[in-house]
Amino acid sequence: MAITEQPVTVSGGGASGGSDLRLSGLTKRFGAFTAVDNLDLTVPSGAFFALLGPSGCGKTTTLRMVAGLEQPTAGEISIGDEDVTWAKPYKRPVNTVFQSYALFPHLDIWENVAFGLRRRHTPDLKNKVQEALDLVQLGHVARRKPAQLSGGQQQRVALARAFVNKPAVLLLDEPLGALDLKLRRQMQVELKRIQTEVGITFIHVTHDQEEAMTMADTIAVMNDGRIEQMGEPTQLYENPVTTFVANFLGQSNLVRGTVTGRSGGDLLLEVQGRQMAMPAARSATTSSEVWVGVRPEKLRVTSDMDAPITGNCVDGTVSDASFMGISTHYLVQTAWGQELTVVQQNDGTAPLASGSQVRLNWEAEHTFALDAAQDAHAGEQRVDSEDGG
Repeated sequence: MAITEQPVTVSGGGASGGSDLRLSGLTKRFGAFTAVDNLDLTVPSGAFFALLGPSGCGKTTTLRMVAGLEQPTAGEISIGDEDVTWAKPYKRPVNTVFQSYALFPHLDIWENVAFGLRRRHTPDLKNKVQEALDLVQLGHVARRKPAQLSGGQQQRVALARAFVNKPAVLLLDEPLGALDLKLRRQMQVELKRIQTEVGITFIHVTHDQEEAMTMADTIAVMNDGRIEQMGEPTQLYENPVTTFVANFLGQSNLVRGTVTGRSGGDLLLEVQGRQMAMPAARSATTSSEVWVGVRPEKLRVTSDMDAPITGNCVDGTVSDASFMGISTHYLVQTAWGQELTVVQQNDGTAPLASGSQVRLNWEAEHTFALDAAQDAHAGEQRVDSEDGG
């Protein structure tokens, strides 16, 4: 279920209107398959924007149309006052960084970065190349060949080569996908630092939720060629408006419930025979039949069944406990047979064994509600490898 039907605009960014990227009714069909479906979007100059979604959702196809590598079936693409819908890739104020880096192996690092500037006969080439290499902290390896660098260093060279030309928009297509986990996390911090310093609009395509939330100012979660929800990372995580977003961006416990009334600013709920409450502002539906949601880390688990009940609560039995270092992940089976996931920080609290009778408590304000007509499993169990879309 796509929520965003009206044109959407990212807040923040650089000077208003300068080199804003605007997509209007952008559509791409491959035969009978619609990869991108009537997309309206405005990204302001200077934003770090992420297109996030599973393989086949349309995010890579959208990026390729902006780059000029795919022609749209319908719609328009403009950057600032320039309509670039049908412009050749090399005539657009856009550069792209791919997962494969695509460095020239026979050229040293300095010449790789200088390549585009030489073709454009750019003045002051030497200083511009040196500034770009210094920004990615690789000035000391300028005369090495790409094969002599690590994967992370090669990725930074690819970035320097892309932004040294001062494009209005820099497109990043799964740029960290080839790196190992530790290096990928280091590069997330580096990418954000570089974007802040150069001030260029970054459009980052990824299927990695952590990567998008770590770096982007604004995230658009895509599903079936449309934007399911868009906003700041904290907004999307704390207030999902569809089950797809709730499950794809992190993990959610969704339990069927009924809205029974209202008390001040709170909705009153009945959930499997228990009375609960939640802020009315955190409900994404006016329906009385809802999915009552809570994130696993918001739950507090205790084996003290006589402890005072605060907020909302559910009783159950620990069916699995997995030690994860900084936290322990529990599966708790409820009386009605549903397993709920709990992430408990390892703060010195004694671990709970499988079979333990426990009570789950959480604050009412950490509860959200979604339309029960939606599939509770939408967005779950997505493959983490990316092969298109």
